[in-house]
Amino acid sequence: MKSFSAQQDCRAASTEDVAQKLAALSHPARLEILRRLGGGRACCCKEVVEHLDLAQSTVSQHLKILVEAGLVRYAPERQRSRYEIDEAALAAVSASVSALVESCCALDGAGT
Repeated sequence: MKSFSAQQDCRAASTEDVAQKLAALSHPARLEILRRLGGGRACCCKEVVEHLDLAQSTVSQHLKILVEAGLVRYAPERQRSRYEIDEAALAAVSASVSALVESCCALDGAGT
């Protein structure tokens, strides 16, 4: 069984991980990139750039942040790199936010 401090360390790491992912999601361009990558398809940076009004270098930087946060997977493929959403990681962020809302905003027994 884990000691109390080991449980706190695990929870803190999880909290830090969720915070990093939420920070990555906090930019409108990164949300648009995720929408572009949605539907289970992998895209190269150029394909994402074609659908956004941003420079290739800007899109690359946003993709890097999403990859570092663990929300997007990167796979080198010949001369291009492919990016795709890590659906499990995004679902875990959603579950964490839902759990936070439930724990912080639970209604009292009177339904108010």
